[in-house]
Amino acid sequence: MKYLSVLLLLFLFSGCIANKALEKSEKIEVQKIWDKAPHNAFTDLLRFKNNFYCTFREGPAHVSGPNGNIRILSSSDGKKWQSIASFKLDGKDARDPKLSITPDKRIMVLIDIETYKEGKVESRKPYISYSDKNGKNFSQPEASIVDPKIAVKSDWVWHVTWNKNIGYAIDYQPNAIYLVKTFDGKYFEKVSIINVDGSPNESTIRFDQKGKMYVLIRREGGDQKGVLAISDFPYSIWHFNKLDQRLGGPNFIFLNTRTLCIGSRYYPADTDEQKNLNKPKTAVFITDLKGKVLKIVPLDESGGDTSYPGMLIYQNKLWLSYYSSHEGKTSIYLAKLPLSILKQ
Repeated sequence: MKYLSVLLLLFLFSGCIANKALEKSEKIEVQKIWDKAPHNAFTDLLRFKNNFYCTFREGPAHVSGPNGNIRILSSSDGKKWQSIASFKLDGKDARDPKLSITPDKRIMVLIDIETYKEGKVESRKPYISYSDKNGKNFSQPEASIVDPKIAVKSDWVWHVTWNKNIGYAIDYQPNAIYLVKTFDGKYFEKVSIINVDGSPNESTIRFDQKGKMYVLIRREGGDQKGVLAISDFPYSIWHFNKLDQRLGGPNFIFLNTRTLCIGSRYYPADTDEQKNLNKPKTAVFITDLKGKVLKIVPLDESGGDTSYPGMLIYQNKLWLSYYSSHEGKTSIYLAKLPLSILKQ
């Protein structure tokens, strides 16, 4: 009888250990990885040659005139980060860096460079920097050319995504957004116009396994709800699905063949009980392939001036870089979300 009691206690004890291990494995981990500048924001995240790369803008404030620079951090384990590059162009503002891996296996950094005149933005143009083959050294940013058929003074080319050795991006302008393509980042050629109302702007492109293109679009006019645009090659005919969420600095990846994982600024519903408590957070939205939200996972360690996530999946976790001012100073954070908690 005593022997059976001991076995029962051992069984219960091992069950408690297993439950605690499960709880720990399903916990969201968040780490601050940079806060050197007065304002650190607008991130992207990449894994290349067994290292993680995180890039973002440093400046005096969210919008602060011609004095923002771009910084790139690297880490071998995702815990200890070091600065490996910083870009600053005199008299210009560098914003919203985005990372991608080119067909010849280098990191390409796409940067928005803004020129000012009498205190106002006079022009916006894409610039690019390339790493060496090992991802250790980066070239000085150089200006890209936008197709003269569509080029204007304000061409903000957002987030290149490669498919079959062609890089695709959205060029958003004051009155239109265009799908553009590139073979090297130095020249962006018009593919098609995407007719979306409501002042469309920041947009991220992804492809499914069959080459279908998905474009997640932020809108700042009308009802301000995001749009998911979908098109088959050659990407000239578009189908639109409106989300029930506003977006800010939107990014997304495919979680599987049936669902999308969207990272964005999140605006909770404003009810009487929640007034003055609903400051924006960074959140992950799990949606179907038409953008219908199935689950929302807000990051508790975010708030205020926040969002613009970089995203990748590694070791059964969603790794998400973002910036936030919830601790007072706008800083760069890295969250690791177990995929198990993202399942709806």
